[in-house]
Amino acid sequence: MEFPPAPYGSRLAGRIRGFAGIQIAMSTRPKRERGIPEGLWIHCPKCKATIYRKEAESRLNVCPECSHHFIVTARDRIVQILDSDSFEEWYTDLRPCDPLGFKDRIPYSRRIEEEQKKTGLPDAAVVGKGFIRGRPVVLCITDFQFMAGSMGSVVGEKLTRAVEEATRMSLPLIIISGSGGGARMQEGILSLMQMAKVSGALARYDESGGLYISILTHPTMGGVAASWALQGDITLAEPGAMVGFAGARTIWNTVRIELPEGFQTSEFLLEHGFVDRIVERKDLRTEVAQIIDYSGR
Repeated sequence: MEFPPAPYGSRLAGRIRGFAGIQIAMSTRPKRERGIPEGLWIHCPKCKATIYRKEAESRLNVCPECSHHFIVTARDRIVQILDSDSFEEWYTDLRPCDPLGFKDRIPYSRRIEEEQKKTGLPDAAVVGKGFIRGRPVVLCITDFQFMAGSMGSVVGEKLTRAVEEATRMSLPLIIISGSGGGARMQEGILSLMQMAKVSGALARYDESGGLYISILTHPTMGGVAASWALQGDITLAEPGAMVGFAGARTIWNTVRIELPEGFQTSEFLLEHGFVDRIVERKDLRTEVAQIIDYSGR
């Protein structure tokens, strides 16, 4: 390329060369890909659809394509079922310990710390008092996010104290179970004892004339299903929830029995009389309020 004579031409030529250099540099610089921000979409494990997260959240974390009910946290449950800002949490000072010095892949004490940091919960149970459409209730929830909602000493103690308070205050009791881990093996017999302890408190509550509504969500398994979860005066379940003691793989590996299709789903249990009603998440508040009114509690 020829440039005009100096002095003006030299300045112009310098600018042209500089501009050309910028263009070359820009053309050789690797292009930045514009990806989709993480977390905008979620995958439905039932229908395999890719769902816009905000649409699912607007439906209380239910798939808009197949109505699959996603696992939600205890905090989300509180917002979904109770009146706004009505929850008073109890026994927040209770913390798990490691009485057996248990260690599998990592020490139990370290596992607890990691779960607390991940979930913001001291343990897998949240209990307290709140209101459902103006009706006072005692509410207990087990959170699958904390060690699969497994039942340790703190979970059992919180539930027992909450049941005893419901007895003392003559209030309806609601327990929402989301425990896939059953009794927590890291605490051994101390964990198994919680089944009897909570069941004993529920028996005394029943003798006092209390109303216990048990709500089964996916999953409710093991020692939780074998104790308080299936002791309700009224037992409700979310659609498609897995409920039972031992899973299909465990049963096959121990007694070599092939299970029927849909075994241990809430629909199967409704058909066989273990569940009183299957209620979609969007209808749960209304259903529970109507049960309380009908019972006169």
